[in-house]
Amino acid sequence: MKIGRKLNTFSFKEYLHLLKNYTRFTDFNSLGLFRSILENKKLTLEQQLEIRDVATKTFPKFFTFLQVKDPWTFRKLGLLGQDFTVADEDRLRNIIDLNQQKILAKKRIKHRNFGIYAKHSCGYDTCFMNNLMTKQNSLLSEYGMFSMRTDKYSTFSKSERRKQERKRKHQLIQTDLAHSL
Repeated sequence: MKIGRKLNTFSFKEYLHLLKNYTRFTDFNSLGLFRSILENKKLTLEQQLEIRDVATKTFPKFFTFLQVKDPWTFRKLGLLGQDFTVADEDRLRNIIDLNQQKILAKKRIKHRNFGIYAKHSCGYDTCFMNNLMTKQNSLLSEYGMFSMRTDKYSTFSKSERRKQERKRKHQLIQTDLAHSL
């Protein structure tokens, strides 16, 4: 049997029925289920939280692997219904990064050519290359979801580069003063 429609159009009772009988449906998509919880406009916040809890109990292994496959969805599901600050979001991002490394090491996966890491997503809706499949460490993947962390001119390297420039300026000034005396 097929579902026959988008999951984000389901009502609360239809979600519960789907989660109880998901093995009957041949076109069931667990990633689509978790994403649809966030996208569904028919559900209240309490219903979204309850469906999230039931879905995580039904698919515990997939939910933990969702950290690697689609960390943005995992983070949004984790912060659903909570008031959070930027510090809370950064803390959760760091926890997700550590969990990703643990999961990849445990499963002996040495690459990330799956999930959101395999597609170009620069954040611009008008980009003609959105959802284009990319190779790991290619030019297109550098401008992907986590380009801020892997950018070769990140904040730390910029500060180091500026520190070296200040030292060079100071040395030039000192040599000019020594030559003029």
